[in-house]
Amino acid sequence: MPLTSSFSSDAVVVGRRKARELALQILYEVDLSKQSLPDVLSSFADHFHSRRALDEFTTRIVRGVTAHRDEIDRCLKECSENWTLGRMSAVDRNILRMAVFEILWCADIPRPVSINEAIELGKKFGNEKSAPFINGVLDKIGHSG
Repeated sequence: MPLTSSFSSDAVVVGRRKARELALQILYEVDLSKQSLPDVLSSFADHFHSRRALDEFTTRIVRGVTAHRDEIDRCLKECSENWTLGRMSAVDRNILRMAVFEILWCADIPRPVSINEAIELGKKFGNEKSAPFINGVLDKIGHSG
């Protein structure tokens, strides 16, 4: 049976969703451990990803967020009323960083996709307030840019 285009599209969504989950785990570790990205990537590969090369999309997100972190954090500070980055949960903070990176530096990813994926990550890895908080901050970013 030939593969249909919707099947291929679903595979990309599942693949990118998993890539975002892996990127979140790596960024969370960098954020909390204060280790360098190369050290965390090495440790992650050794312990959790069995030395297999990380997906290109995961690497793109992780390296992009790391390279643009100061700019991303400035954007988050401006658009998250009454919230400092330190007050945000580490999960929410890193989901937001990933989404802002995608919105501002990944022209090939539609903004609504980045926002929806961030909200879904918040539902899966955050608490009951994560998804609405992430949605609100990203909505402000969408209206400011």
